[in-house]
Amino acid sequence: MSYFPQARYHLQDREMAYATGRCMCHQALRAPFEVEDVIAMVRKVFSGRASFHDGTGEIAPGVTVHHIGGHSKGLQCVRVKTRRGHVVLAADATHLYAHIDGGRVFPITYNVGEVVEGYETLKRLATSPRHVVPGHDPLVLQRYPAAKPGLEGWVARLDAEPNYN
Repeated sequence: MSYFPQARYHLQDREMAYATGRCMCHQALRAPFEVEDVIAMVRKVFSGRASFHDGTGEIAPGVTVHHIGGHSKGLQCVRVKTRRGHVVLAADATHLYAHIDGGRVFPITYNVGEVVEGYETLKRLATSPRHVVPGHDPLVLQRYPAAKPGLEGWVARLDAEPNYN
């Protein structure tokens, strides 16, 4: 079942090569991937619903993707121009605030050097370190207001000022 049947998918050239190449012969590197998800992306490529990027690319006015690498070979972040400045959706480039704030690295990693360099890239792309949004941290839903009443703890407004209290 596809939740977004008309969506266009943006990914780095390196990520598709990584997810379908020799690195997937190693359990430690393929652990974060689901084979059915990789197959589904190949199908999206063949149906014309994928756009590939090599580094930085604009996907809409004020929305850009940037290669970060590290956790996987073609990992990318998304930079969005909002009313409060440039917010960077880090995805897996930093799973938690504690990773980027403390220079810690998630245990499943393709290249540790790219991870820690990626932290600096995330900070450089964002208006400030408070504009970097980690991909898996529950604190995101505590720090940012809900998109609307009833969505507390589920959907947040990342264009709003976070509350660090």
